[in-house]
Amino acid sequence: MIKNASILKKLEDDFSRQEGRLPYSKSLKIFEYMWKEAINLKIWPPENPMEGIDVDIRIAKILNSCLKKSSQG
Repeated sequence: MIKNASILKKLEDDFSRQEGRLPYSKSLKIFEYMWKEAINLKIWPPENPMEGIDVDIRIAKILNSCLKKSSQG
């Protein structure tokens, strides 16, 4: 869980300025390392994958209704 979003945003901005746009292969490698780290820390996979699904469904319904209303003009 991200506790301080501004620190993460600064890290991302600094990284982007230094590295520029990442090639797909490098992005995939970073993702794989992060995935393995989450498994090693025992925070992935979640103990209950359905936890919070009700909130996700409620948000999806709201977003979909907004999309339908905005497309009707």
